[in-house]
Amino acid sequence: MKKLLPRAVFMLLIVTSLIWIPSYSQVSNSIADLIKAQNYVFVAQTASPSRGGLRQLDPGYDLVVKKDSVVSFLPYFGRSYNAPTDPTEGGIKFTSTEFEYNIMDRKKGGWDIQIKPKDNKDVRILQLSVFDNGSASLIVTSNSRQNISFNGRIEEKRR
Repeated sequence: MKKLLPRAVFMLLIVTSLIWIPSYSQVSNSIADLIKAQNYVFVAQTASPSRGGLRQLDPGYDLVVKKDSVVSFLPYFGRSYNAPTDPTEGGIKFTSTEFEYNIMDRKKGGWDIQIKPKDNKDVRILQLSVFDNGSASLIVTSNSRQNISFNGRIEEKRR
């Protein structure tokens, strides 16, 4: 009886690993499809301003990427060199229909994506690093504010 227990645990580990490997591969392939099709949402979960600590974010902050547009609805914490004339325009909120979109494969899996909006005077570059498991980080470089980074995940764009 004592010899059967280690064998059963060993077999359970093998079966579990065989089930997990294909599902991980499917997640990686679906993320790759979303990235290449330019049809995904970066859902922000935390924000890291240049000065200050990590901040947990409420649900609802995201960056929607489509072939024909990039829509940003992200908060901003940090130093701004120009105050907005309308206080309700705080954060990193814009829609861009003219932008450059460049994808580079990472050496250890995943993708680095650079988005350069051409029709937005404030945001210069959005640098998105996406990993095989769907987690991602975003660095926003602005002309009138300090950089800010976000951590979150990539999801399929909901209709």
